[in-house]
Amino acid sequence: MEQNCIKKMTGSKIVIQTLIEQGVTDVFGYPGGQVLSIYDELYKAQDSIRHILTAHEQGAAHGADGYSRVTGKVGVVIATSGPGATNLVTGIATAMLDSIPMVAITGNVPSSMIGKDGFQEVNITGVTLPITKHNYFVSDVTELADIIREAFQIAKSGRPGPVLIDIPKDVQMAECEFVSKEMVTPFPAEEANESCIEEAVRLIHQSKRPYLYIGGGAAGAGMTEAIMEFAEKIDGFIGCSLMGLSTLPNSYPRFLGMQGMHGRYASSMAKKEADLIIGIGVRFSDRATGNVKKYAVDAKIIQLDADLSEINKNVKVDVGIVGDLVSSFSEISNRCRKKKRPQWNALVEKLKQKEMQIGEETEKNSEGIMTPKKIFDVMNRKKDENTVIVTDVGQHQMWTAQYVHFERARRFATSGGLGTMGYGLGAAIGAQIASKETTVLVTGDGSFGMNLNELATAVSYQLPIVIVLMNNGVLGMVRQWQTLFYEKRYSNTVLNRKTDFVKLADAFGAKGKRVQTIEEFEMAFEEAMKYDGPFLIDTVIDMDELVLPMLPPGGSIDEVIVSKEQEDEE
Repeated sequence: MEQNCIKKMTGSKIVIQTLIEQGVTDVFGYPGGQVLSIYDELYKAQDSIRHILTAHEQGAAHGADGYSRVTGKVGVVIATSGPGATNLVTGIATAMLDSIPMVAITGNVPSSMIGKDGFQEVNITGVTLPITKHNYFVSDVTELADIIREAFQIAKSGRPGPVLIDIPKDVQMAECEFVSKEMVTPFPAEEANESCIEEAVRLIHQSKRPYLYIGGGAAGAGMTEAIMEFAEKIDGFIGCSLMGLSTLPNSYPRFLGMQGMHGRYASSMAKKEADLIIGIGVRFSDRATGNVKKYAVDAKIIQLDADLSEINKNVKVDVGIVGDLVSSFSEISNRCRKKKRPQWNALVEKLKQKEMQIGEETEKNSEGIMTPKKIFDVMNRKKDENTVIVTDVGQHQMWTAQYVHFERARRFATSGGLGTMGYGLGAAIGAQIASKETTVLVTGDGSFGMNLNELATAVSYQLPIVIVLMNNGVLGMVRQWQTLFYEKRYSNTVLNRKTDFVKLADAFGAKGKRVQTIEEFEMAFEEAMKYDGPFLIDTVIDMDELVLPMLPPGGSIDEVIVSKEQEDEE
């Protein structure tokens, strides 16, 4: 881009030109009265920047989120004032809780009308203050370009997250000189403390059973190769949080999968048996730790994070290292000696065998039944390593985390921290546009019902999205808790809806099929993966199917429930 080219532009044109300057090629949004001039400039710049019109602003926010998770770029969403802006709130909060870089641009009433309760006026900066890394109310057009640049810089620096820019109508219409600049880079990262690095290396050398626990921070930092090399060096094993999935290939023998409340047995038990836990870009959330008083009582903990506030927030650690994850981890890895730990390998192998035994015993009782595991076995065989998997929130999300085999990084998108039902379809649209690959959305009838209007978007853009709708007629995860912990008092979790999802797909212009056996599912999934557009598979499963293993709420790994029979006996 030509530098120092001075031109006089309106604020709206500055918005679009600065987005292009920052490498933005796709934005998600919904037009309205207070962003009409921005949309007019989008129209003029359509050869440089593509706008994806969603059915609802929440879907647009989730679209920008899914786009960011797959590309690593800052996702961008645009909405008008008032309800347009407030409809973004759930999507912004979702991105905040999962540390996803996003810039949300909203219009507002003219500056002279601010605070007078004009039509569609909302103090959106006040509303979103707790759920953004930073937000701006632009009062001067001469500051607009630099505010947008700074927003991008903040969104992708340190611990990433969403930033909101609210622009009154008169600022959009005002003119000033515009000077093009380079794409911004993240702020310089904090250097890790030398003594903390040395102590971490000492604990690793001293350890007999090291366990690497990786999260969304490691996923976002692109640490796949570095983590595998380090695990080989120290002869350690690796587990992850929900947000850490797809960072490492499922086929890597040292990767044990997700741990925690619904984690895989071997991964959770290996973490319990470890004498050293090395947390990388992970916040030790309640779903991962269970009862913190009983968590890792016999283990030392090293925590690496870009965010100082995460150190010691949920669990007390022995060494907290704040700084850029890649450089901090590299410094530790370079100083560690290669070491073999045969007894640790033998113990983990026993845990893997126990996990296989539990799985085999469970499947023995499911002959002729279409179980979630069988569904995902088909998906694993029929998808390829480039297929992006997106989920909504609920039982289907946990089954996906347990059973899907990921072989490439950035091929999984889900709402982890906020647990947003209705996230999936908007995010799948963003993920498909980002990856240009067939994308699979795994959802449930409860979650899908929240934002199924985005089927209109998927059809309008003819996006190859396969929707595997796990239909059990209930709010599955909440009902599971009622089954296990509330003596089967099913208060408002049996849906009893008459929705015909196949007819619904047809009404939107998508293709749909209903399946009730695993053979029917395999044929439908094969057809769907080849279809050039949205394809919904209404997959009928048993309402009493449980996600296991499961830690009881407030419990510890010692109380893990691994089978329905075990719970019935208790």
